[in-house]
Amino acid sequence: MKITQLSIDTLKRAQERFEETLDQMSVEEANAMPKPLIKSVTWLIWHTARELDYQLSELNKTKPLWLESGWSEKFALDLPDDTEDWRHTPEEAAKVVVSDKKILLDYLTASVDFTNAYLENLDEASLSDVVDTNWTPVVTRQARIVSAIDDAVMHSGQAVYTRRLVIGE
Repeated sequence: MKITQLSIDTLKRAQERFEETLDQMSVEEANAMPKPLIKSVTWLIWHTARELDYQLSELNKTKPLWLESGWSEKFALDLPDDTEDWRHTPEEAAKVVVSDKKILLDYLTASVDFTNAYLENLDEASLSDVVDTNWTPVVTRQARIVSAIDDAVMHSGQAVYTRRLVIGE
């Protein structure tokens, strides 16, 4: 088994957690921000999909799916395409709303599939390659992958918590 299979399996669990959470909510509930500093399930799924999309497209040296596959137009958010969503204020996060939950799941699936395809074809010898020298210590391909998948796992747990706050379970 390739080492990257562990990342694929971990990401699958996060995706399943997002899907189960969203399935238990209406679109209005998914869009709700239960407290000013707690982001909506919609935002958490959208951000996770973007994080995977942008981090892995950078590693893959391709345009992000957000731009290449028209997700920006499909979501039509009142935010710039280069929004730094990891820094969103509550007001910015509140702009991430959808009228149909399917778009969230479709973008998440596209981003997870893109990530998995990258991982399945990755030469594991390249995991130690330095991909970003703007940090101390420098960031390796492995660190970037772990960071993106860890973010997905963390946010899928936050989505479960947010769902419980919104619908009272």
